[in-house]
Amino acid sequence: MTTKPQSIRVGLFGIGLDTYWNQFPGLRERLEGYIATIRGKLGDAEVISAGLVDSMVKAHDAAALFRTHDAKIVFLYVSTYALSSTVLPVVRNIPAVVLNLQPANAIDYARFNSLGDRGKMTGEWLAFCQACAVPEIASVFNRAGIPFRQVTGTHDDPEAWEEIHGWVDAARVAATLASTRLGILGHYYNGMLDVYSDPTQIATSFGIDIEHLEIGELREMRRRVTDDEVKGKEEEFGREFQVTADCPPEEIVRAARTACAVERLVAQKRLGALDYYYEGTPGSEEEDIITSVIAGLSLLTARHVPVAGECEVKNAVAMKIMDAFGAGGSFSEFYAMDFNDQVILLGHDGPGHLAIAEGKPKLKPLGVYHGKPGKGLSVEMNVKHGPVTLLAVVQTGEGTLKLLAAEGASVAGPTLEIGNTNSRYRFPLNVKQFMEAWSRQGPAHHCAIGLGHIAPKIKKLASLLGLEFVQVC
Repeated sequence: MTTKPQSIRVGLFGIGLDTYWNQFPGLRERLEGYIATIRGKLGDAEVISAGLVDSMVKAHDAAALFRTHDAKIVFLYVSTYALSSTVLPVVRNIPAVVLNLQPANAIDYARFNSLGDRGKMTGEWLAFCQACAVPEIASVFNRAGIPFRQVTGTHDDPEAWEEIHGWVDAARVAATLASTRLGILGHYYNGMLDVYSDPTQIATSFGIDIEHLEIGELREMRRRVTDDEVKGKEEEFGREFQVTADCPPEEIVRAARTACAVERLVAQKRLGALDYYYEGTPGSEEEDIITSVIAGLSLLTARHVPVAGECEVKNAVAMKIMDAFGAGGSFSEFYAMDFNDQVILLGHDGPGHLAIAEGKPKLKPLGVYHGKPGKGLSVEMNVKHGPVTLLAVVQTGEGTLKLLAAEGASVAGPTLEIGNTNSRYRFPLNVKQFMEAWSRQGPAHHCAIGLGHIAPKIKKLASLLGLEFVQVC
Protein backbone atom coordinates (compact mmCIF):
# COMPACT_ATOMS: atom_id res chain seq x y z
CA MET A 1 0.00 0.00 0.00
CA THR A 2 2.74 2.42 0.87
CA THR A 3 4.39 4.66 -1.68
CA LYS A 4 8.13 4.23 -2.02
CA PRO A 5 9.50 7.43 -0.46
CA GLN A 6 11.04 9.85 -2.90
CA SER A 7 14.65 10.63 -2.03
CA ILE A 8 14.83 14.04 -0.43
CA ARG A 9 17.61 16.26 0.81
CA VAL A 10 17.14 18.15 4.06
CA GLY A 11 19.44 20.78 5.46
CA LEU A 12 20.63 20.87 9.06
CA PHE A 13 22.62 23.47 10.94
CA GLY A 14 23.16 24.40 14.56
CA ILE A 15 23.69 27.92 15.79
CA GLY A 16 26.03 29.29 18.44
CA LEU A 17 27.95 32.40 19.42
CA ASP A 18 31.64 32.36 18.54
CA THR A 19 32.44 34.59 21.53
CA TYR A 20 31.67 31.65 23.82
CA TRP A 21 34.31 29.24 22.59
CA ASN A 22 37.34 30.83 24.27
CA GLN A 23 35.33 31.61 27.37
CA PHE A 24 34.00 28.09 27.93
CA PRO A 25 36.39 25.31 26.87
CA GLY A 26 34.67 22.21 25.51
CA LEU A 27 31.32 23.92 24.89
CA ARG A 28 31.68 24.05 21.10
CA GLU A 29 32.64 20.37 20.90
CA ARG A 30 29.69 19.44 23.10
CA LEU A 31 27.27 21.36 20.89
CA GLU A 32 28.76 19.80 17.76
CA GLY A 33 28.04 16.42 19.35
CA TYR A 34 24.42 17.50 19.82
CA ILE A 35 24.19 18.37 16.11
CA ALA A 36 25.54 14.92 15.25
CA THR A 37 22.85 13.38 17.47
CA ILE A 38 20.13 15.32 15.66
CA ARG A 39 21.55 14.32 12.29
CA GLY A 40 21.54 10.65 13.23
CA LYS A 41 17.83 10.75 14.06
CA LEU A 42 16.59 12.36 10.85
CA GLY A 43 15.74 8.99 9.34
CA ASP A 44 16.21 8.02 5.71
CA ALA A 45 16.47 11.55 4.36
CA GLU A 46 19.77 12.65 2.83
CA VAL A 47 21.05 15.18 5.36
CA ILE A 48 23.17 18.11 4.19
CA SER A 49 24.79 19.43 7.36
CA ALA A 50 26.39 22.86 7.65
CA GLY A 51 27.58 22.07 11.17
CA LEU A 52 27.73 24.78 13.80
CA VAL A 53 27.06 28.24 12.37
CA ASP A 54 28.44 30.89 14.72
CA SER A 55 29.11 33.89 12.47
CA MET A 56 27.68 35.79 9.51
CA VAL A 57 30.33 34.34 7.20
CA LYS A 58 29.37 30.79 8.13
CA ALA A 59 25.68 31.69 7.75
CA HIS A 60 26.19 32.73 4.13
CA ASP A 61 28.31 29.61 3.52
CA ALA A 62 25.48 27.46 4.92
CA ALA A 63 22.94 29.17 2.67
CA ALA A 64 25.12 28.48 -0.38
CA LEU A 65 25.59 24.85 0.68
CA PHE A 66 21.85 24.24 0.94
CA ARG A 67 21.21 25.94 -2.41
CA THR A 68 23.91 23.90 -4.12
CA HIS A 69 22.49 20.63 -2.83
CA ASP A 70 18.86 21.64 -3.42
CA ALA A 71 17.73 21.01 0.15
CA LYS A 72 13.92 21.07 0.30
CA ILE A 73 13.67 21.98 3.98
CA VAL A 74 16.15 23.13 6.62
CA PHE A 75 16.19 22.21 10.29
CA LEU A 76 17.66 24.97 12.43
CA TYR A 77 18.88 23.41 15.68
CA VAL A 78 19.20 25.99 18.44
CA SER A 79 22.35 24.60 20.06
CA THR A 80 22.66 27.45 22.55
CA TYR A 81 22.07 31.18 22.54
CA ALA A 82 23.04 32.68 19.18
CA LEU A 83 22.52 35.92 17.33
CA SER A 84 19.57 36.00 14.96
CA SER A 85 21.84 37.55 12.34
CA THR A 86 23.39 34.08 11.92
CA VAL A 87 19.97 32.66 11.04
CA LEU A 88 18.35 35.05 8.60
CA PRO A 89 20.72 34.56 5.62
CA VAL A 90 20.10 30.80 5.71
CA VAL A 91 16.30 30.73 5.84
CA ARG A 92 15.34 33.56 3.49
CA ASN A 93 14.62 31.30 0.52
CA ILE A 94 13.98 27.84 1.95
CA PRO A 95 11.35 26.48 4.35
CA ALA A 96 12.80 26.15 7.84
CA VAL A 97 11.83 24.46 11.10
CA VAL A 98 13.33 25.65 14.38
CA LEU A 99 14.35 22.77 16.67
CA ASN A 100 14.19 23.88 20.30
CA LEU A 101 15.49 20.62 21.75
CA GLN A 102 17.23 20.39 25.11
CA PRO A 103 19.73 17.60 25.70
CA ALA A 104 17.69 16.37 28.71
CA ASN A 105 14.45 17.07 30.54
CA ALA A 106 16.15 19.36 33.06
CA ILE A 107 19.51 20.51 34.32
CA ASP A 108 20.88 18.39 37.15
CA TYR A 109 20.69 21.22 39.66
CA ALA A 110 22.60 19.48 42.47
CA ARG A 111 25.47 18.54 40.19
CA PHE A 112 25.39 21.96 38.54
CA ASN A 113 25.61 23.85 41.81
CA SER A 114 28.36 21.57 43.12
CA LEU A 115 30.75 22.43 40.26
CA GLY A 116 32.26 25.21 42.38
CA ASP A 117 33.41 27.25 39.39
CA ARG A 118 31.03 29.85 38.07
CA GLY A 119 32.69 29.75 34.66
CA LYS A 120 32.12 25.99 34.37
CA MET A 121 28.60 26.47 35.70
CA THR A 122 27.83 29.04 33.00
CA GLY A 123 29.24 26.76 30.32
CA GLU A 124 27.00 23.96 31.58
CA TRP A 125 23.98 26.27 31.54
CA LEU A 126 24.74 27.40 27.98
CA ALA A 127 24.59 23.75 26.86
CA PHE A 128 20.94 23.85 28.00
CA CYS A 129 20.23 27.35 26.69
CA GLN A 130 18.20 26.38 23.61
CA ALA A 131 15.06 28.27 24.65
CA CYS A 132 16.92 31.56 25.07
CA ALA A 133 17.27 32.30 21.36
CA VAL A 134 13.88 31.03 20.17
CA PRO A 135 11.84 34.19 20.85
CA GLU A 136 14.52 36.28 19.15
CA ILE A 137 14.42 34.05 16.09
CA ALA A 138 10.61 34.14 16.07
CA SER A 139 10.66 37.93 16.20
CA VAL A 140 12.99 38.17 13.22
CA PHE A 141 11.02 35.58 11.24
CA ASN A 142 7.77 37.44 11.84
CA ARG A 143 9.26 40.81 10.92
CA ALA A 144 10.81 39.31 7.78
CA GLY A 145 7.55 37.65 6.71
CA ILE A 146 9.04 34.16 7.10
CA PRO A 147 6.68 31.45 8.43
CA PHE A 148 7.80 30.42 11.93
CA ARG A 149 7.69 26.67 12.49
CA GLN A 150 8.93 25.23 15.78
CA VAL A 151 9.39 21.85 17.48
CA THR A 152 10.05 21.94 21.22
CA GLY A 153 11.20 19.04 23.39
CA THR A 154 14.34 17.09 24.16
CA HIS A 155 16.82 15.03 22.18
CA ASP A 156 14.95 11.83 23.04
CA ASP A 157 11.38 13.18 23.11
CA PRO A 158 9.24 10.81 20.96
CA GLU A 159 6.53 13.43 20.39
CA ALA A 160 9.10 15.94 19.16
CA TRP A 161 10.64 13.39 16.81
CA GLU A 162 7.25 12.42 15.46
CA GLU A 163 6.79 16.11 14.61
CA ILE A 164 10.23 16.34 13.01
CA HIS A 165 9.73 13.23 10.89
CA GLY A 166 6.33 14.62 9.93
CA TRP A 167 8.07 17.71 8.55
CA VAL A 168 10.45 15.49 6.56
CA ASP A 169 7.47 13.57 5.14
CA ALA A 170 5.66 16.80 4.29
CA ALA A 171 8.71 18.15 2.48
CA ARG A 172 9.01 14.87 0.59
CA VAL A 173 5.36 15.10 -0.53
CA ALA A 174 5.81 18.73 -1.58
CA ALA A 175 8.77 17.62 -3.70
CA THR A 176 6.70 14.77 -5.15
CA LEU A 177 3.97 17.21 -6.18
CA ALA A 178 6.53 19.51 -7.76
CA SER A 179 7.73 16.62 -9.95
CA THR A 180 4.22 15.39 -10.86
CA ARG A 181 2.61 15.76 -14.27
CA LEU A 182 -1.17 15.71 -14.05
CA GLY A 183 -3.03 14.64 -17.17
CA ILE A 184 -6.49 16.00 -17.96
CA LEU A 185 -8.43 13.83 -20.41
CA GLY A 186 -11.72 15.16 -21.71
CA HIS A 187 -13.73 17.82 -19.93
CA TYR A 188 -15.66 18.58 -16.79
CA TYR A 189 -18.94 16.82 -16.09
CA ASN A 190 -21.28 19.42 -17.50
CA GLY A 191 -23.01 21.44 -14.77
CA MET A 192 -20.87 20.35 -11.79
CA LEU A 193 -19.95 23.91 -10.91
CA ASP A 194 -18.17 22.86 -7.70
CA VAL A 195 -15.78 20.73 -9.75
CA TYR A 196 -14.74 23.47 -12.16
CA SER A 197 -11.28 24.73 -11.26
CA ASP A 198 -8.34 26.75 -12.50
CA PRO A 199 -5.47 24.55 -13.76
CA THR A 200 -3.09 27.51 -13.59
CA GLN A 201 -3.87 27.93 -9.90
CA ILE A 202 -3.32 24.20 -9.34
CA ALA A 203 0.04 24.39 -11.13
CA THR A 204 1.27 27.44 -9.25
CA SER A 205 0.02 26.31 -5.82
CA PHE A 206 1.40 22.76 -5.91
CA GLY A 207 4.18 22.97 -8.51
CA ILE A 208 2.35 20.41 -10.65
CA ASP A 209 2.71 20.31 -14.44
CA ILE A 210 -0.59 20.14 -16.33
CA GLU A 211 -0.83 18.03 -19.50
CA HIS A 212 -4.04 18.27 -21.55
CA LEU A 213 -4.64 14.98 -23.34
CA GLU A 214 -6.45 14.11 -26.57
CA ILE A 215 -8.99 11.29 -26.62
CA GLY A 216 -7.96 10.71 -30.23
CA GLU A 217 -4.42 9.92 -29.15
CA LEU A 218 -5.73 7.33 -26.69
CA ARG A 219 -7.94 5.94 -29.46
CA GLU A 220 -4.91 5.44 -31.72
CA MET A 221 -2.95 3.75 -28.94
CA ARG A 222 -5.85 1.41 -28.27
CA ARG A 223 -5.95 0.39 -31.93
CA ARG A 224 -2.30 -0.70 -31.64
CA VAL A 225 -2.78 -2.92 -28.58
CA THR A 226 -1.98 -6.53 -29.47
CA ASP A 227 -3.96 -9.65 -28.60
CA ASP A 228 -1.05 -10.85 -26.47
CA GLU A 229 -1.14 -7.63 -24.47
CA VAL A 230 -4.88 -8.03 -23.95
CA LYS A 231 -4.41 -11.59 -22.74
CA GLY A 232 -1.73 -10.49 -20.29
CA LYS A 233 -4.00 -7.79 -18.93
CA GLU A 234 -6.88 -10.26 -18.54
CA GLU A 235 -4.57 -12.43 -16.46
CA GLU A 236 -3.69 -9.40 -14.36
CA PHE A 237 -7.38 -8.71 -13.81
CA GLY A 238 -7.66 -12.26 -12.49
CA ARG A 239 -4.85 -11.64 -10.01
CA GLU A 240 -5.96 -8.22 -8.80
CA PHE A 241 -9.76 -8.61 -8.83
CA GLN A 242 -12.35 -11.13 -7.86
CA VAL A 243 -13.92 -11.29 -11.30
CA THR A 244 -17.56 -12.18 -10.73
CA ALA A 245 -19.09 -14.98 -12.81
CA ASP A 246 -21.58 -12.65 -14.47
CA CYS A 247 -18.85 -10.57 -16.17
CA PRO A 248 -19.34 -11.09 -19.93
CA PRO A 249 -16.08 -12.27 -21.56
CA GLU A 250 -16.36 -9.59 -24.22
CA GLU A 251 -16.51 -6.90 -21.51
CA ILE A 252 -13.35 -8.25 -19.90
CA VAL A 253 -11.58 -8.15 -23.26
CA ARG A 254 -12.83 -4.61 -23.88
CA ALA A 255 -11.66 -3.40 -20.46
CA ALA A 256 -8.30 -5.14 -20.87
CA ARG A 257 -7.64 -3.53 -24.24
CA THR A 258 -8.48 -0.09 -22.91
CA ALA A 259 -6.33 -0.66 -19.80
CA CYS A 260 -3.32 -1.44 -22.01
CA ALA A 261 -3.88 1.74 -24.01
CA VAL A 262 -4.24 3.95 -20.94
CA GLU A 263 -1.06 2.52 -19.42
CA ARG A 264 0.75 3.34 -22.64
CA LEU A 265 -0.59 6.89 -22.59
CA VAL A 266 0.47 7.37 -18.96
CA ALA A 267 3.96 6.04 -19.69
CA GLN A 268 4.42 8.11 -22.84
CA LYS A 269 3.27 11.33 -21.16
CA ARG A 270 5.10 10.47 -17.90
CA LEU A 271 1.98 11.15 -15.87
CA GLY A 272 1.92 10.95 -12.08
CA ALA A 273 -1.83 11.57 -11.80
CA LEU A 274 -4.82 11.69 -14.11
CA ASP A 275 -8.36 12.91 -14.14
CA TYR A 276 -10.91 12.42 -16.84
CA TYR A 277 -14.44 12.68 -18.08
CA TYR A 278 -15.74 12.10 -21.58
CA GLU A 279 -18.93 10.88 -23.18
CA GLY A 280 -18.51 10.62 -26.93
CA THR A 281 -21.39 10.16 -29.33
CA PRO A 282 -23.53 7.00 -29.02
CA GLY A 283 -21.86 4.02 -30.67
CA SER A 284 -18.58 5.85 -31.27
CA GLU A 285 -15.13 4.45 -30.61
CA GLU A 286 -14.60 7.19 -28.05
CA GLU A 287 -17.67 6.07 -26.09
CA ASP A 288 -16.41 2.49 -26.29
CA ILE A 289 -13.12 3.60 -24.72
CA ILE A 290 -14.52 5.76 -21.96
CA THR A 291 -17.07 3.15 -20.85
CA SER A 292 -14.34 0.54 -20.41
CA VAL A 293 -11.69 2.44 -18.43
CA ILE A 294 -12.63 1.71 -14.81
CA ALA A 295 -10.68 -1.52 -14.29
CA GLY A 296 -7.49 -0.20 -15.84
CA LEU A 297 -7.67 3.13 -14.03
CA SER A 298 -8.10 1.30 -10.73
CA LEU A 299 -4.88 -0.59 -11.41
CA LEU A 300 -3.10 2.68 -12.15
CA THR A 301 -4.41 4.27 -8.95
CA ALA A 302 -2.97 1.41 -6.92
CA ARG A 303 0.40 1.99 -8.64
CA HIS A 304 0.75 5.59 -7.49
CA VAL A 305 -0.90 7.20 -10.52
CA PRO A 306 -4.18 8.24 -8.85
CA VAL A 307 -7.11 8.80 -11.18
CA ALA A 308 -10.14 10.97 -10.41
CA GLY A 309 -13.31 10.82 -12.44
CA GLU A 310 -15.67 13.59 -13.54
CA CYS A 311 -12.60 15.70 -14.36
CA GLU A 312 -12.23 16.66 -10.69
CA VAL A 313 -8.76 18.18 -10.95
CA LYS A 314 -8.68 19.31 -7.32
CA ASN A 315 -9.46 15.82 -6.12
CA ALA A 316 -6.79 14.23 -8.31
CA VAL A 317 -4.35 16.45 -6.39
CA ALA A 318 -5.86 15.38 -3.06
CA MET A 319 -5.49 11.74 -4.09
CA LYS A 320 -1.86 12.32 -5.10
CA ILE A 321 -1.13 13.91 -1.74
CA MET A 322 -2.61 10.98 0.14
CA ASP A 323 -0.77 8.48 -2.03
CA ALA A 324 2.54 10.31 -1.63
CA PHE A 325 2.12 10.12 2.15
CA GLY A 326 1.74 6.35 1.75
CA ALA A 327 -1.93 6.45 2.79
CA GLY A 328 -3.57 5.50 -0.51
CA GLY A 329 -6.25 7.98 -1.48
CA SER A 330 -9.46 6.67 -3.04
CA PHE A 331 -11.91 8.82 -5.01
CA SER A 332 -15.06 9.33 -2.93
CA GLU A 333 -18.25 11.27 -2.43
CA PHE A 334 -20.98 11.17 0.19
CA TYR A 335 -23.49 8.37 -0.47
CA ALA A 336 -25.83 8.30 2.49
CA MET A 337 -26.18 8.95 6.21
CA ASP A 338 -26.96 6.15 8.65
CA PHE A 339 -28.42 7.79 11.74
CA ASN A 340 -29.03 4.42 13.41
CA ASP A 341 -25.35 3.47 13.48
CA GLN A 342 -24.00 7.05 13.33
CA VAL A 343 -21.95 6.34 10.23
CA ILE A 344 -21.69 7.97 6.82
CA LEU A 345 -21.36 6.00 3.59
CA LEU A 346 -18.84 7.37 1.12
CA GLY A 347 -17.81 5.87 -2.20
CA HIS A 348 -17.87 6.44 -5.94
CA ASP A 349 -18.35 4.73 -9.24
CA GLY A 350 -15.23 4.58 -11.32
CA PRO A 351 -11.67 3.86 -10.23
CA GLY A 352 -10.83 2.93 -6.65
CA HIS A 353 -7.50 2.57 -4.86
CA LEU A 354 -7.15 -1.21 -4.89
CA ALA A 355 -4.14 -1.19 -2.57
CA ILE A 356 -6.24 0.05 0.37
CA ALA A 357 -9.17 -2.35 -0.12
CA GLU A 358 -10.61 -4.53 2.62
CA GLY A 359 -10.30 -7.91 0.94
CA LYS A 360 -10.05 -8.46 -2.78
CA PRO A 361 -11.93 -5.91 -4.90
CA LYS A 362 -14.67 -7.27 -7.13
CA LEU A 363 -14.99 -6.64 -10.84
CA LYS A 364 -18.69 -6.51 -11.70
CA PRO A 365 -20.75 -5.70 -14.79
CA LEU A 366 -23.13 -2.74 -14.70
CA GLY A 367 -26.02 -2.46 -17.12
CA VAL A 368 -25.99 1.31 -16.67
CA TYR A 369 -23.50 3.86 -15.37
CA HIS A 370 -25.70 6.15 -13.31
CA GLY A 371 -25.61 9.69 -14.66
CA LYS A 372 -23.23 8.69 -17.45
CA PRO A 373 -23.59 7.05 -20.83
CA GLY A 374 -23.03 3.41 -21.59
CA LYS A 375 -22.42 0.27 -19.57
CA GLY A 376 -19.49 -1.97 -18.72
CA LEU A 377 -17.37 -3.27 -15.88
CA SER A 378 -17.03 -1.55 -12.54
CA VAL A 379 -15.10 -2.03 -9.29
CA GLU A 380 -16.75 -2.79 -5.97
CA MET A 381 -14.59 -2.49 -2.84
CA ASN A 382 -14.50 -1.29 0.74
CA VAL A 383 -11.66 0.66 2.30
CA LYS A 384 -9.70 -1.27 4.95
CA HIS A 385 -11.22 -1.08 8.39
CA GLY A 386 -9.37 1.17 10.80
CA PRO A 387 -8.24 4.80 11.05
CA VAL A 388 -8.71 6.95 7.94
CA THR A 389 -8.24 10.54 6.87
CA LEU A 390 -10.41 12.47 4.42
CA LEU A 391 -8.79 15.19 2.34
CA ALA A 392 -10.24 17.77 -0.03
CA VAL A 393 -8.54 20.52 -2.00
CA VAL A 394 -10.98 23.40 -1.65
CA GLN A 395 -11.33 26.53 -3.73
CA THR A 396 -12.57 29.27 -1.42
CA GLY A 397 -14.95 32.11 -2.13
CA GLU A 398 -11.94 34.40 -2.12
CA GLY A 399 -10.40 32.40 -4.96
CA THR A 400 -7.62 30.82 -2.90
CA LEU A 401 -7.00 27.13 -2.23
CA LYS A 402 -7.04 25.39 1.12
CA LEU A 403 -6.62 21.82 2.37
CA LEU A 404 -9.56 20.39 4.31
CA ALA A 405 -9.11 17.25 6.41
CA ALA A 406 -11.01 15.04 8.82
CA GLU A 407 -9.95 11.98 10.77
CA GLY A 408 -12.26 9.05 11.44
CA ALA A 409 -12.47 5.30 10.95
CA SER A 410 -13.63 2.87 8.30
CA VAL A 411 -15.89 0.44 10.14
CA ALA A 412 -17.48 -2.91 9.37
CA GLY A 413 -21.13 -3.21 8.44
CA PRO A 414 -23.49 -3.41 5.48
CA THR A 415 -22.66 -1.41 2.34
CA LEU A 416 -24.30 -0.98 -1.05
CA GLU A 417 -23.45 -3.90 -3.33
CA ILE A 418 -23.99 -1.93 -6.54
CA GLY A 419 -20.60 -2.32 -8.18
CA ASN A 420 -19.20 0.87 -6.65
CA THR A 421 -16.46 1.58 -4.13
CA ASN A 422 -18.25 2.39 -0.87
CA SER A 423 -17.54 2.10 2.85
CA ARG A 424 -18.92 3.06 6.25
CA TYR A 425 -17.14 5.82 8.17
CA ARG A 426 -17.50 6.97 11.75
CA PHE A 427 -16.13 10.27 13.02
CA PRO A 428 -15.61 11.85 16.47
CA LEU A 429 -18.53 14.14 15.57
CA ASN A 430 -21.97 12.64 15.13
CA VAL A 431 -23.47 12.44 11.65
CA LYS A 432 -25.27 15.78 11.83
CA GLN A 433 -22.28 17.61 13.29
CA PHE A 434 -19.84 16.15 10.81
CA MET A 435 -21.93 16.87 7.72
CA GLU A 436 -22.50 20.45 8.81
CA ALA A 437 -18.86 21.06 9.80
CA TRP A 438 -17.47 19.55 6.59
CA SER A 439 -19.95 21.26 4.26
CA ARG A 440 -19.46 24.62 5.96
CA GLN A 441 -15.93 24.72 4.55
CA GLY A 442 -17.29 24.74 0.98
CA PRO A 443 -15.54 21.75 -0.58
CA ALA A 444 -16.57 20.17 -3.86
CA HIS A 445 -18.64 17.03 -3.36
CA HIS A 446 -15.58 14.79 -3.85
CA CYS A 447 -12.80 13.92 -1.42
CA ALA A 448 -9.87 11.51 -1.16
CA ILE A 449 -9.84 8.84 1.56
CA GLY A 450 -6.60 7.32 2.83
CA LEU A 451 -5.49 5.02 5.61
CA GLY A 452 -4.26 6.25 8.98
CA HIS A 453 -4.59 9.54 10.83
CA ILE A 454 -2.28 11.86 8.94
CA ALA A 455 -3.95 15.27 9.35
CA PRO A 456 -0.89 16.64 11.25
CA LYS A 457 1.31 15.81 8.26
CA ILE A 458 -1.16 17.39 5.84
CA LYS A 459 -1.13 20.52 8.01
CA LYS A 460 2.65 20.64 7.69
CA LEU A 461 2.39 20.23 3.92
CA ALA A 462 -0.06 23.13 3.78
CA SER A 463 2.43 25.25 5.72
CA LEU A 464 5.23 24.43 3.28
CA LEU A 465 2.96 25.25 0.32
CA GLY A 466 1.63 28.44 1.88
CA LEU A 467 -1.96 27.17 1.91
CA GLU A 468 -4.67 27.43 4.54
CA PHE A 469 -5.43 24.23 6.44
CA VAL A 470 -8.67 23.31 8.20
CA GLN A 471 -9.35 20.13 10.18
CA VAL A 472 -12.97 19.56 11.18
CA CYS A 473 -12.26 16.55 13.43
